[in-house]
Amino acid sequence: MLRLENITYGVEGENGGREIIKGLDLTVPDGTFLAVTGPNGGGKSTTAKLIMGIEKPSGGRIFFDEKDITEASITDRAKMGIGFAFQQPVRFKGIRIIDLLRIAAGRDLSVSEACVYLSEVGLCAKDYIDREVNSSLSGGEIKRIEIAGVAAKNSKLSVFDEPEAGIDIWSFSNLIKVFERMHEDKNKTIIVISHQERILNIADEIAVIADGKILLHGKRDEVLPQIKGTPSVANICRGAAV
Repeated sequence: MLRLENITYGVEGENGGREIIKGLDLTVPDGTFLAVTGPNGGGKSTTAKLIMGIEKPSGGRIFFDEKDITEASITDRAKMGIGFAFQQPVRFKGIRIIDLLRIAAGRDLSVSEACVYLSEVGLCAKDYIDREVNSSLSGGEIKRIEIAGVAAKNSKLSVFDEPEAGIDIWSFSNLIKVFERMHEDKNKTIIVISHQERILNIADEIAVIADGKILLHGKRDEVLPQIKGTPSVANICRGAAV
């Protein structure tokens, strides 16, 4: 189980400090597929980075499997079984895609196993398996390769920050299938930051984060109608002023 308790996070700027996360509480039970949505700048991606340890909270505590991981490093969290896919994935010059997938999996994946992960995200394996993870790849290709890596890692908790960014419609359909297959394993917990209704429709739970706080959180069938049917909530989720 993942639990965030009274999390705050702020940054310093030229005009003083700015609080981005404001006393956020969130509990995600094991085996849950949680979709997190809300307006741009509302704190969704920051929350994902706090879960992974990329950013450290100004206040509050984060627990994973009842262990306090607030001060744990990214490496320690990865060892505990937390995986993360960036909104803007990192490029690794000199590393082949097969090598990256083997590093993610933590074992010597066979070429055929690696090809399965690449195929699942809509990439023709034979065209990509030996390519370097460098500037020759488009943003959409890099994004799909990173998602393949998270799937190969077989994490207990996988966090995806706007995975649909930069990929085409056909690849997005494949991405939905990847999430559905991951969710079939009830020992895996998935958190996806997304605006896409197709992702919200396959989640168990939906959380709406706005202005650094949880606006709504509950079962999909309870929250989705509120997002669609309540003008003020719908406007917030679209990022419009209320």
